[in-house]
Amino acid sequence: MAKKVRVRFAPSPTGGLHLGGVRTVLYNYLFARQQGGDFVLRIEDTDQSRYVPGAEEYIYECLKWCGLQPDESPQAGGPYAPYRQSERKDLYRQYAEFLVQEGKAYYAFDRPDELDSMRERFKTAENPSPQYDHKVRMQMRNSCSLTFEETERLLADNVPHVIRIRMPENETVTFTDMIRGEVSFHTELVDDKVLLKADGMPTYHLAVVVDDYLMKITHAFRGEEWLPSSPVHVLLWKYLGWEKDMPQWAHLPLILKPDGNGKLSKRDGDRLGFPVFAMNWTVPGTNELTKGFREIGFLPEAFINMLAMLGWNDGTDQELFTLDELVQKFSMDRVHKGGAKFDFEKAKWFNHEWIKKSEVGRLKPEVRKTLEQQGISVNDDVKLETVIALVKERCTFIADFVEQARFFFQTPQQWDLDAIKPKWNEAKQAFFGDVINYLQQQTNWVAADLEHGFKELAAAKQIKPGEVLLPLRIMLVGGKFGPGVFDIAGIIGKEETVKRVSNLLGQL
Repeated sequence: MAKKVRVRFAPSPTGGLHLGGVRTVLYNYLFARQQGGDFVLRIEDTDQSRYVPGAEEYIYECLKWCGLQPDESPQAGGPYAPYRQSERKDLYRQYAEFLVQEGKAYYAFDRPDELDSMRERFKTAENPSPQYDHKVRMQMRNSCSLTFEETERLLADNVPHVIRIRMPENETVTFTDMIRGEVSFHTELVDDKVLLKADGMPTYHLAVVVDDYLMKITHAFRGEEWLPSSPVHVLLWKYLGWEKDMPQWAHLPLILKPDGNGKLSKRDGDRLGFPVFAMNWTVPGTNELTKGFREIGFLPEAFINMLAMLGWNDGTDQELFTLDELVQKFSMDRVHKGGAKFDFEKAKWFNHEWIKKSEVGRLKPEVRKTLEQQGISVNDDVKLETVIALVKERCTFIADFVEQARFFFQTPQQWDLDAIKPKWNEAKQAFFGDVINYLQQQTNWVAADLEHGFKELAAAKQIKPGEVLLPLRIMLVGGKFGPGVFDIAGIIGKEETVKRVSNLLGQL
């Protein structure tokens, strides 16, 4: 019987969630849902020096906003709890000690100053930053170079130490990656990574293997920056006797800067004026705010859709997918090997398309909140729905509804007079006086009828409609934008329309 698919996302709570991290979540989630499996969130907080208060809660909030809720997590619990590595600390030492007994790992007692002097001593032009590996191992203070008695004495005296993996010499470690096919590494090039730190906390290398085994993870998807660590992890699965339970690996391509030169970073976003985090992130204790996609007005549907297409496609020209469609269509063999350039204009296109295709009811709570934050009170539900339906095609971000909808709820206080004055004359002044009378007499206030009557009146005064439509728009809106001018009049009503025409006529 095939094993139940179990995937995991295992972030460190050290700051904001980069869109590359969210894409890793998304691919995990899509694969799990498609295969009828479980999606696990595990918090990797073993590096207590980098732990940032609030970062874990931020991760939960991001996943909730994206609609990518895990089946098991520190919040939700589950059969393999605890899901926070710091709460699993006591588990790891036994596995590290087992590796020492088997000769696959060793105790290292080197002090920080001894490590510094080793890096100086072995530095050459070809090797400017020497690693702790098989070439220097026997010249350092560890249980490979010391006698059994010396090692036992240091342990009995509680001398601070770490446990390092003993990388084999002259071996090739090979595994199959779901995206890259067969991948091989020569062990000569890999250092003896620390598995257990002096404070008893495991490093990522040991913890990820132990936790994936104990939590029965079947597939491990992570960014390609973890590829150089994979020989260490493959050997640990083998050395711990769990090789047959090793998950299938997939190392996802990087999300690149817009010019394609290197991995997209927060600095690139700051420099080029777009977010790289899912949500706003403020560094605790400072006012350093990094903007997020949520706060600049992205819909989660658009954000997820855009991320899915950064490094994957379904082989057709289709670009707009709901989450359910992505679950149906997603497959690992269509994930690209090469990095994907981030294009903010394309990201905006996705958001614009999603705003256009969203139901009015879906947009209404967000739009109402955004308008009210700008001091625009919205009391009439039906009117708000009508306005959203009318202007949503013009909005790229939720915030755009402020400019595109404000004038439906507030009388303009400023007008683009420069657009009217050069061609303004007494005939137009008189014409708009007649327009006010015409509007006041209307009993059937319908956009199409108003337009018909306005054009007839212009024809009777021998004025081209085009010459008076722009002034009418500026009277109602304040500027040269917005949907059909008679649609606007139809929504704001007779009294308000007459008031706005009179207001500007007085100014002119």
